[in-house]
Amino acid sequence: MFKKINIVPRWIIFLLDISACSFALIFAYSLRFNMDLTAVDIEELSRNLLILSIINAVVFYLIKTYSGIIRYTSAQDSFRILGSIVISNGVFFVLNLISVAFYSTSLIPYTVLIANGLTSFLMLITYRVMVKYFFMYIKNLKLDKKKVIIYGAGEAGLATKRTFDHDNRVNKSIVAFVDDDLRKVGKSIDGVNILNAQKLEQLISKHEIDEVIFASYSIPVERKNEIVDKCLASEVNVLTIPPHDAWIGGKLQVTQIQSLNIEELLNRKSIQIDIEGIGNQLKNKRILVTGAAGSIGSEIIRQLTKFETGLIILCDQNETALHELCLELEIYRDDKNFHPFIGDVRDLKRMQHLFLNYKPHYVYHAAAYKHVPLMEDSPSEAVKTNVLGTKNIADLSVKFGVQKFVMISTDKAVNPTNVMGASKRIAEIYVQSLNNTLSSDDYLFTNGLSYINDLSVKPITKFITTRFGNVLGSNGSVIPRFKQQIEKGGPVTVTHPEITRYFMTIPEACRLVLEAGCMGKGGEIFIFDMGKSVRIIELAKKMIRLAGLVPNKDIKIEFSGLRPGEKLYEELLNDNENTLPTHHEKIMIGKVREYVFTEIETQIYELIDFAKVSNDRNVVVKMKELVKEFISNNSVFEELDSIRNK
Repeated sequence: MFKKINIVPRWIIFLLDISACSFALIFAYSLRFNMDLTAVDIEELSRNLLILSIINAVVFYLIKTYSGIIRYTSAQDSFRILGSIVISNGVFFVLNLISVAFYSTSLIPYTVLIANGLTSFLMLITYRVMVKYFFMYIKNLKLDKKKVIIYGAGEAGLATKRTFDHDNRVNKSIVAFVDDDLRKVGKSIDGVNILNAQKLEQLISKHEIDEVIFASYSIPVERKNEIVDKCLASEVNVLTIPPHDAWIGGKLQVTQIQSLNIEELLNRKSIQIDIEGIGNQLKNKRILVTGAAGSIGSEIIRQLTKFETGLIILCDQNETALHELCLELEIYRDDKNFHPFIGDVRDLKRMQHLFLNYKPHYVYHAAAYKHVPLMEDSPSEAVKTNVLGTKNIADLSVKFGVQKFVMISTDKAVNPTNVMGASKRIAEIYVQSLNNTLSSDDYLFTNGLSYINDLSVKPITKFITTRFGNVLGSNGSVIPRFKQQIEKGGPVTVTHPEITRYFMTIPEACRLVLEAGCMGKGGEIFIFDMGKSVRIIELAKKMIRLAGLVPNKDIKIEFSGLRPGEKLYEELLNDNENTLPTHHEKIMIGKVREYVFTEIETQIYELIDFAKVSNDRNVVVKMKELVKEFISNNSVFEELDSIRNK
């Protein structure tokens, strides 16, 4: 029945407010005469009722006290009402002073005027609060309401509660707030008690809670994981609110309160970098980013826009993605100090044109093929992009005097079991050995770098490699795929029950790339602290539970088998490598085997020649010669290892 009650027209609220103030004046007069209405001068009361009603009508109309929806009365409405009462009674006070000054007679006793102001405010607020709580009571009569605990008793928590209060379609009952701040425990907000978050498990059991909503932005990831595990174990749905800057019109909407994303549980404490140091190095520098439209490349560019760089050159062969990135950058890069450049890193002449025209000071080389199964099927293409492409950009960097060349590598380059990882390891070997040769006195080459032999001064380029694992949300990564499978009702496919991976957020990885690039002196392979490895099967189960479903009941999990070239465990170092610490706790220097550049250069040219004629078998054979630890796994190229071992 009450669902059919519409919002009352404003003119009715206006008349109710005027009536309430009229009753307040009558009550004020009765207080003046000790509740004896017979002692009240009816003529004076009638005149003052008329004067005050006119004043209130004008003030209420101007301040619009009637415009709020009564059932959603807030503190802001209370301040508006208080202001209107102060103004209207203030005007009456001035009229009273004028009457006394010019006519020597008072319109109204000052005691009555003061009592009227207090009573008017009380009555206007009281009837609004009564209506508000009436509707809340009716709403809570529903028998199928969900019991909710809000985690966080701050402003965001209060906003979450009031968002539910203001929407009749929401069928939730806020049982309690919980908070880790013991100073808040034992108090209440809007009549809801604040309890100790450490007792959340008992509260869930005691009150048969259906949902827990995270309404705090300061909960450590470890603590959030602990809470989520407890909730999921008790079959309690976990929801969260978006960041404050994502609220629509500055207000939280019910539709924005959604299931927790798995990324929020894999995120780690925000990494601190040397902003000032990076800014000083990059100031006014022209910077080239290859693979600019990819996950890593585009985020590096977003990070670079926070510094006072010179021109940023965005190089990629993906026209559509590059166009979308430029549109995004135009929003928050007012100076438009960037330039898109369509080109393939494998095309030496096109890249030479880029370097000749823009002469970059810094290069961030993120262009690469990265999908393991696809590269296992196309080894020649992997070599042409990951090896030849890297060689082209590295050689041109030397020729055109680039100060620093930062290569983005992968943990799959360590003890590679696939073509993609081996191709990235060969690229690592090339840039590191090139750097070491440039650092020595023998920096004029005789084998392949003929087009840079005309250098009249010693090359200055410092080559730096960064190596890290999987990034959350990258194109084609496991988490987006799982989300799609869950949305379609399953099954969720995992390659192997024991497979594990390291994860890092894209912004986190790119901040470390910038930090490592600036601290590098040349020749280093920087390895990032990836935290703990994650079992993919557990990741899948948690994602299903976060969606409010039960693994292998609502959503089936199937094992598809390891893909070609895939291995169970990713590594950041091989058995013959170790690390040295840096001043940044999340960045280490890998001590890897060093190669003689002239020997490596010759073999890489042979490898590229095989790739250019698409001789995949010889390509892989040559890769295994270059990278001794490259042993194929679950691949058609496993037979080559058998032959090599004979």
